[in-house]
Parts: sequence; C-alpha cells; structure tokens
Amino acid sequence: MEFKPILDHQAEAPLYRQLFDQIAGQIRSGQLSRGERLPATRELAGLLGLNRTTVSAAYEMLETEGLISGQVGRGSFVTSPPSAGGRVVDWGPLLERSETSAPGFSTGLSASSISFAVSRPSRDLFPLDEFRASCAAVLARQDLADILQLGSPSGYEPLRRYLMEEARRQHVASPGDDLIITNGCQQALDLIGRVLLRPGDTVAVEDPIYTGLKNLLTGMGAQLCGVPVGPDGMDAAQLERVLERERPRFLVVTSNFQNPTGATLPLPARHAILDAARKAGVPVIENDAYGELRYRGESLPALKQLDAHGGTVLLRSFSKVSFPGLRVGWAVGPRPLLDRLRNAKEAADLHTDQLSQAVLLEFAESGRLESHRARMLRAGSERLAATMEACREFLPPGARWTRPEGGMNVWVRLPEPLDAGELLARAQREGVAYLPGRYFAVSRLDPGALRLSFAGLAPERIRTGLAILGRIVSGELESASRSFEPSPAMV
Repeated sequence: MEFKPILDHQAEAPLYRQLFDQIAGQIRSGQLSRGERLPATRELAGLLGLNRTTVSAAYEMLETEGLISGQVGRGSFVTSPPSAGGRVVDWGPLLERSETSAPGFSTGLSASSISFAVSRPSRDLFPLDEFRASCAAVLARQDLADILQLGSPSGYEPLRRYLMEEARRQHVASPGDDLIITNGCQQALDLIGRVLLRPGDTVAVEDPIYTGLKNLLTGMGAQLCGVPVGPDGMDAAQLERVLERERPRFLVVTSNFQNPTGATLPLPARHAILDAARKAGVPVIENDAYGELRYRGESLPALKQLDAHGGTVLLRSFSKVSFPGLRVGWAVGPRPLLDRLRNAKEAADLHTDQLSQAVLLEFAESGRLESHRARMLRAGSERLAATMEACREFLPPGARWTRPEGGMNVWVRLPEPLDAGELLARAQREGVAYLPGRYFAVSRLDPGALRLSFAGLAPERIRTGLAILGRIVSGELESASRSFEPSPAMV
C-alpha cells in the first residue's frame, strides 16, 4: 500500500470515516489490487499519527463492505473481485448514502462465552407456557380471519384502544393526541425521520448515543449534534446552547435508563430540557424503551406528561419487558404528526403484524404481562446488583461506572491510558465481549469507555465475566504503568 491518506482533523466527518472513504476509493478504482496487504492497524496509526482505535474502526468498515479480509497472524488483504469484461454494476456510488452507518458489531464468541454486548432480556426468563396459552386463546377466536387480514397502518385497533386508555390514565396523552403502533421504537424513530428530516438537517442527540439511533439518523443524511450525557442524563445547560446555536430539526432524549449509560433524568433536568426546547421551538422525541424496568427508587413523570405545550412525542415498547422478537412498540403525540407517520408507515410496510399485537393484548389483559413484568423486575434487580458488586470487586482502582436504578446497561470508564477498543480482542479470546465506547460516540470519543449490558446474563455469569475482564484490565494497567516508569539516570 503506497499511498498515504490525507485526513482533515477539522472536518465534520470523523477520522475513521475519512480513512475508510479513501482506502475504499483506492480499492474500487483498482489502485489497490486484489490480494494486496494493508499495513497493520498499529503501523498505519503510527504513520498517520492516529489512535489505533481509529484505524481499527476504518478496517472494520472495510471488512463489513467486503473490501478487505483479515487473516489471523498475517494481516488484512484486499478482497474486492477483479472487474470482468463488459459493463458491470458499480455498487459503490449507488450505496454511498447508506455508507454513513457504522459497521455492525459481531462478537465471534461461542455459545458458552459471556457477552455483555447485547442489550436485551434473557430468553431464560420468557414465560413460554403463558405465552402459548395466550396464542391458543387468540387462535381460538371467532374473528381470527380478520386478525390475519390486512389491517390499519395505525395498528390492531383493540390493542391501540388499550394503549391509548393506558396513556390517558398515566396522563401522557392529551385530547389532541393520537397513537400509532410500530415495529418497536426503532420503526417509530425511522418514521419520524422520514417525515421530519431532509438530508443535511441537524438533530440534537445524546452523546454517547444508542448505536441503532446513530446509524438510523446518519443513514438518512442527518448531521448529529451531540449533547453530553453525565450521571444525571443529558446536560440541560449544554442543550440550551446547542438549541440556540444549531437550531436542530428535533431533539431525541432518553428519559429513563439511557442506552448506553443507564442514566436517568432527574425532575429538574426534565423541566429544564422542556423549557429549552419550547423556547427554541424544537420538538422533543422522548425514547422511553426502558422506563418499565425500574428496580428501585421512585418513578418520575415522563417528559410527555410534563409538557403542557404539545411539543413532545413519547415512544414506548413491549420489547424490553416481554418478547423482543414480537416487535411491538408505539408512539403517542400530536394528531397532525401522527397522521403523517401513519401515511409513512403505510408506504413502508402497509401495517404491523396484527397476530403479534393480538397475542400481546391477550397476554396483557389476562394479567400474564404484569406477572411476567414482576419476575423481570426481580431478575433485573438481582443482575444489576451483581454487576455493581462485581465492578467494585474486580475492576481496578481508577475505574468508574454508572449506578443506574433500572434498565439494562452500565457505562464503565477504564483508568487512563487504557483503550477499551484495544482490549476487546484479548477479552474475546478469553470468552468475554462488550461494546467499546467508540460505537456510541457522536463528537466526543472516550477511548476508555465501554458498555456492559447485564440483563441477558445470570448473576453468576456476570460475576465470572467481570472477574475475567477485571483481570485483563488490571494486567494491562500494570503493563502500561511499567512502560511509563522513568529510566534510571546514567552517571
């Protein structure tokens, strides 16, 4: 590889993205030929004056695109096929818009390994017999043929009524609001982006941010403006400055147990965020996928409940508290917006699967959902406590972590100068996985940060995994401290 990429440290595009674009361009143009070896990540990082994590992220994107292949012990090699005779489809330019998304994460671990990488409930907690009973009740209904027919893009009407009544009972739906059922919160966010965004628009988001939202918005051509997240969630004072300076199209905020940090907005911050958004005339999208998973402490009113001016849309889901595979979420918000979301949903997928919605309604109305939620809260509380205890016992002095009261995630910062991305490969070799902080970064890369998703693991697995991780981190920290010891004076 003879060329040296030219990177602009002042550009909006992150450095790993610039590096990916330039190497990909060289491969697609034929200047880097099939079988040619790329420099090792450490070598190229030294050549370009970059952090090795930045180069690793670019190489991961290249491998995801099928442009290179990593071979253990040998390095990374160009794998793009040679051009055949005649005209062929050049997929690169056609897919250019979608390349803004970061590559997916794959642990490459065996089933016996311990993965903190995925934020989802444990399959071992699914009440399968109760679920089968709910399915049997729906399948025995006289109107089953209607349930299996095409339905309304707004969702299965009996479930929609049930959710709307619950929203009114919780005072999160005003007389001017409507409700639409979606394929989880992710589709609700996608529909909002389709309706409100134009390429190049700015969206204010949390930093760090949930990767699914980050990839969704950047894939739509949005410019993300990150607002720092601290122990009490999004920094309201910083948000006010961002809203005034950037005038974003809308703001997305997680009110409870934010992913990845686990932080929850206290009541004063909720009011401050709503006040700032109202003054700027910016809509607030409240993503509350984790709010049902509070293990201790008092629940706080939703932003939607506190907003007396109609500028907030509330997103919720059954996915975290019941069965993620059924993909049932919903949005509550002003009727004019919900009408547009309904039109966008009909254009995208006609309607959401009514059978899943009918089963979930039966599961809820039978009392099985509340019984299952109580089991989930007990299990979640035990798993969070195990995570807190294991962090205290096994992580070395200087490590810091959040202390959420619910949800599924804990945010850890390793002592300097450790890089969580560089430690991941060793952790995987020893059977443990997590997500490094770079996957969640918007504008503030925190090399020492990582997310621990604990909800899918039994307490003993959490303890075992953190014991391994703590040993790795302590060993690397000791090695790093030795490398910085001053050499003996020569006399």
